[in-house]
Amino acid sequence: MRELLLSCPGDLAEPWSDALLEAGALSVSVEDADSDTDAEQPLFGEPGTEPETVGWNRNVVVALLPDGADPEQLLEAALASSGLDAALAQDWTLREVPDADWVRLTQAQFGPIAVGDKVRIVPSWHVEPGAALDKPAGGIAIQLDPGLAFGTGSHPTTHLCLAWLAESMPTGANVLDYGCGSGILAIAAAMLGARSVHGVDIDAQAVQSTQDNAKVNGVAIMASLPDGLADGQFDVVVANILSNPLKVLAPMLAGRVQPGGHLVLSGVLARQAEEVAAAYAPWLEMTVWQEREGWVCLHGQRPAA
Repeated sequence: MRELLLSCPGDLAEPWSDALLEAGALSVSVEDADSDTDAEQPLFGEPGTEPETVGWNRNVVVALLPDGADPEQLLEAALASSGLDAALAQDWTLREVPDADWVRLTQAQFGPIAVGDKVRIVPSWHVEPGAALDKPAGGIAIQLDPGLAFGTGSHPTTHLCLAWLAESMPTGANVLDYGCGSGILAIAAAMLGARSVHGVDIDAQAVQSTQDNAKVNGVAIMASLPDGLADGQFDVVVANILSNPLKVLAPMLAGRVQPGGHLVLSGVLARQAEEVAAAYAPWLEMTVWQEREGWVCLHGQRPAA
């Protein structure tokens, strides 16, 4: 395959990207033309936010071409649909993209992950058929295939929730994992001694991923869409989502915690902790349990009846 590299100023990076995609490019990315030089310009935002500036002063728009595509025809089509100045389409080059197994290359980034002393996450592509997982002493090992769902075990928010479950979950607890994704937290809870575990997600693919991963790990998880969750309260409710949905869901999630039960929230930046805690204040007091790489885990215990 080949890539078309087009130089353009910062304010035209987005229009060119849109035009090339519309003209038939398979994908488009933007790179700093001054990368790895003294003129390199850092662009970043806080975790979970977009940078204020989109594009650098001098950009290279990189468009992946379909096999057999004529780059000049692609540029002509982009110009025709966008109204961009044809003079700006003169500075372009081509480069070859080496053949590669992109799935394997991506998977190679995610190896086994240790969470504290008790939990080990082993991606399915690191497990030999029929081989037993290497468990930490007195702990658990989870074989995981995230599929299209969130939850490889590598994100700090997942680490925080896993650490709380491993250190603080009461044995024999009835657990609800709201926003279960790949099922990693629900499966960990079951393997760490929960009596029963429910997983809920708004994405049907995540529900299926949770069910598949639970089966592989030999645990029972009742996973469903929100409408499939029966009435009832839980000893532990854990939700690793993001701050805004956590605030919206506060009445429901707090209401699912039985008297004396625990609520564990993550997906929250440290600077967002106070406003998320305030949303739950009418039902229970939430405080920061731990912080990791700018993210926090909030914990609260509902007063006993």
